[in-house]
Amino acid sequence: MSTVEDLDINPRIKTSLKKVGLTTFGQILTLSIQDIQRLAKLSQGEVTGVKTAIAQQVVCHPNITALDIQRGTEKCPKDLKIVKLSTGCQQIDEALRGGILTQGITEISGESAAGKTQLCLQLCITVQLPREQGGLSGGAAYICTEDAFPSKRLGQMISFFKQRSAEHQQVAFGDNIFIEHIPDLDALNSCIHQKLPHLLSGGSVKLVIIDSVAALFRCDYELKDMYRRSKHMASLAASLQQLSSKYCLPIVCVNQVTDSMTGTVKKTIPALGLAWSNQLTCRLSLSRTGREVDLPKRTLSGALIGGFSTSVRSLEVVFAPHLPNITLMYVIDQEGIKALT
Repeated sequence: MSTVEDLDINPRIKTSLKKVGLTTFGQILTLSIQDIQRLAKLSQGEVTGVKTAIAQQVVCHPNITALDIQRGTEKCPKDLKIVKLSTGCQQIDEALRGGILTQGITEISGESAAGKTQLCLQLCITVQLPREQGGLSGGAAYICTEDAFPSKRLGQMISFFKQRSAEHQQVAFGDNIFIEHIPDLDALNSCIHQKLPHLLSGGSVKLVIIDSVAALFRCDYELKDMYRRSKHMASLAASLQQLSSKYCLPIVCVNQVTDSMTGTVKKTIPALGLAWSNQLTCRLSLSRTGREVDLPKRTLSGALIGGFSTSVRSLEVVFAPHLPNITLMYVIDQEGIKALT
């Protein structure tokens, strides 16, 4: 922290300020001119001169707009730029204006087989890329609360991903993904408050994924315990937000869906209700459309070995601080998730 010793002012004034404990810029700037006059026995002109000298040394950002910060233009200082994590698909990144936010909690909700885990696996790979390629130059922590981690599928995606570039072939993507299987909420609390901070403090992990957050809360609480459940979710979300802010990394939480009846119309909505929704920074919803398309099937070398039929799925931005409500179509092939062009 900058002190009065750093100021080019009269030594007598410095001595007067230090005698009454006013040694840092913060202490001086938070007091009024009259208070400093009374404490340090200085004139109004002398105190004004001190404050002016401090103001000239304090780094100030140029006048910029919120749009400059969101777009990361040249006007935006580096410490205000919002870094984003690429999804691994250029069209999806463009729709999300760069990818997944590295600030706050991003939820990926959707029905079974919508592609939630596939997207998470893809993020585990892209996070290891250099920043200039859309990554964060770090590994991923993957917390499983439901099924076993799909290591075979991850291996397949890594193999195809390496074929995109010669640089990728030198990266051991599978060595930088740390997996933890969680059986209950007590184990989740222990992981979030003890194991995860220790892992993140090393600086090698730049992405945290919980797949899924709904499973444990649905199993460990009954209807009569909704108030306790809401408090527990808020506490968990606050801890995750703190980790995201402290280490500047994205927290991705997978959520299940539940049926909701509006009159005679049935629709699916994310589980856990408003108590959880209010803790989120961004919500992405994945779903199957019922349509199918034929895609080519290729080997790792790129040779065509036939084709297969796959479902067309949709990705919707339900809410986000920097995005409009948009929907785009995508498919899942051997390589991963791709926007349907």
